[in-house]
Amino acid sequence: MERYLSSTSQKADKDGENQKLKKEIRGTRFETDAICVGQEPERWSGQPVVPPISMATTFKQLEPGKPILYEYSRSGNPTRQCLEECLASLEKAKYALTFSSGLGATTTLMFLLKSGDHIISIDDVYGGTGRLFRCCMSQMGIESSFIDMSTDPSSITNHLKSTTRLVWIETPTNPLLKLADIERISTIVHQYDPKIMVLVDNTFATSYYQCPLELGADLVLHSLTKYMNGHSDVVMGSLMMNDEELYKQLNFLQYAIGAVPSPFDCYLVNRGLKTLAIRMRQHMTSALRIAKYLEHHQYVERVIYPALESHPQYDLYKKQMSGFSGMISIYLKGDEVEKSQRFLKHLKLFTTAESLGGYESLIELPAIMTHASVPEEYRRQLGITDGLIRISVGLEDVQDLINDIESALQYAFSTTNDK
Repeated sequence: MERYLSSTSQKADKDGENQKLKKEIRGTRFETDAICVGQEPERWSGQPVVPPISMATTFKQLEPGKPILYEYSRSGNPTRQCLEECLASLEKAKYALTFSSGLGATTTLMFLLKSGDHIISIDDVYGGTGRLFRCCMSQMGIESSFIDMSTDPSSITNHLKSTTRLVWIETPTNPLLKLADIERISTIVHQYDPKIMVLVDNTFATSYYQCPLELGADLVLHSLTKYMNGHSDVVMGSLMMNDEELYKQLNFLQYAIGAVPSPFDCYLVNRGLKTLAIRMRQHMTSALRIAKYLEHHQYVERVIYPALESHPQYDLYKKQMSGFSGMISIYLKGDEVEKSQRFLKHLKLFTTAESLGGYESLIELPAIMTHASVPEEYRRQLGITDGLIRISVGLEDVQDLINDIESALQYAFSTTNDK
């Protein structure tokens, strides 16, 4: 507890000092905040336009026990603070904390729970999150329920308990791109018990296209590895929130558990944010064109993309999102793993790989890649079958990408290859 009090008081002092240097730029538009918030040259001697990378692990104290702004890079680092301030502004949050990965952020959050507590998670959750809940948190006596939040938000009342402490929403989901009504679910949960935390994993939509805190969520999580960084060269996660007490608790856990990112990685994500808006606009433009092309393809059973009018939750998409990213999921006709593998192997511009959100186009087969850890029976029940393909549309020329897909589909379904 002494460490908790010391850490938070020093953090407050540090924030106070930096507040003197901040310009009044919050409340400007997204692109401006991404470039300006937390980037003030006045913070540094020499006033560099780009915040420098501070690789120092420790910082001089003028008197014993009285650090100037920082003491040790696990508890705070100037490069990391620049990034956290910028992230908070983009998510329209008061606070942001960064971690060594998205799962590092999730695991840190789990330390707010105790044995006997209960988590409600959306059923079509990221495979790594589901694995953590099923295989790790269960060993600590924390129960998890996985439910469909996409069809009837009010059905969550059937699963709320006196021990429920966290509701985990992922919208759009990975890989089925189902949507959950953040506002309705948050209202229902908080009416049941205001102390239950509602978290939204905003990785697929990003802060540019969706603002969960404004819709009633308590916490937002990002895998910054994906679109927020956008260059496939960093593994990092973040948590954003408005509640000061929740921030203090998580700030202490960030220090105590130590799943913090390196200053160099913070620099890279900070740089990636500067082009987030223009990248997301192009990701959507290209993905929507590819999705419409695939909708009418003879070898494609179904296309899932929230910005398509054919998406079953298109109205909800229009209500709580202003656009979407480059993620498309499709079902190939026949639902055969051999055809799916042939399709992926024949692609030239799309790289078969896990992850998503970079400038390069990626493609994968969730059943045997990202969601292989999900029990097969449960996976098929969700709709993650052998014919499901997840596409991360990058920033290449969209017609080149369409030509690549067409060639691979023709190859995968050609009669000569069926022999």
